Amino acid sequence: MSVHTVLFPYLSAPAARFFPTVGAAVFAIGLGILCGNTFLNHAYLNAGTSFSERNLLEYSIVLTGATLMLKDIFSLGLGGLLFIAFQMTGTIAAAYLIGRRMKFSRKFSLLMSAGNAVCGSSAIATVSPVLKADAKEKGISVTIVNLTGTILMVLLPLVTQILYHHEMLPTTAMTGGVLQSIGQVIASADLIGQEYIAGATIFKILRIVFIVFVALAFSRMNATEEGKLFDRTPSGNNAVRTGIPWFIIGFFLMAVLYTIGLIPESLSDLAHTISGQFEIIALAAIGMRVKFRDLAAEGPKALCYGLAVGTVQILLAAILIRVFLHY
Repeated sequence: MSVHTVLFPYLSAPAARFFPTVGAAVFAIGLGILCGNTFLNHAYLNAGTSFSERNLLEYSIVLTGATLMLKDIFSLGLGGLLFIAFQMTGTIAAAYLIGRRMKFSRKFSLLMSAGNAVCGSSAIATVSPVLKADAKEKGISVTIVNLTGTILMVLLPLVTQILYHHEMLPTTAMTGGVLQSIGQVIASADLIGQEYIAGATIFKILRIVFIVFVALAFSRMNATEEGKLFDRTPSGNNAVRTGIPWFIIGFFLMAVLYTIGLIPESLSDLAHTISGQFEIIALAAIGMRVKFRDLAAEGPKALCYGLAVGTVQILLAAILIRVFLHY
């Protein structure tokens, strides 16, 4: 972990006290973007920010499990499960079709589909070897997905206020079902209120669990420009190897231990505090990896693509929330 990222909780928390409606998470991402594009814009910091973005969020998710009862996790029911399944399927289809309509390559469109449907950079990294995407395609898709998610992170609290007056279930479903990375989910939910974080995180975790099925589906797709999309049969180096991420297993294990009383309230409170600190550091690292020069280099077309997909995600989520969650 890089030393500079550890300082962000000490900067974000005091700022959030002066502006409580904004929250420390949003300040952390904002400071990360500002610093990552100015005096902390150095290649040697990449290893630290990458570790903070990936590993600390995973640790934070595991610790969050120590604060939730199993009944809270499974309270979403069949309706919540169907909402996520159809939301992800619709997002993949829409992102691919929009990308092809805008004359982007098949590989790039599929990378954007995975990144928006599942969990941002992590999903792109998972399906990139399956699609044999090159470093440039991977880098551009990560940049656009992260930037789109950062914009939606700030806008979704306004959307959920207008549509649902921040009722708990539809608000957490929209937040956890639309935003690209789990860090953005946490930050957006925190912008509404801390009590929304757990529910939004559960919806998001369902999407992350489904990455197994997404990777398997993508392994059967033809990412070249010739032939039909589903012409490919996985074999040899094309075969996909994936599984449920370790931190999802850890999350459910901690929830089981908390539910049966093996984790006392004092330890649960400590886990909540540490998890919050890890979140702030990880969110600042996410902000630092959003580079203005990368966006400028790709031009407005790629950004329009990302925003178009984000708009479709919101509209689709609103329809599916009405259908499956009855709001």
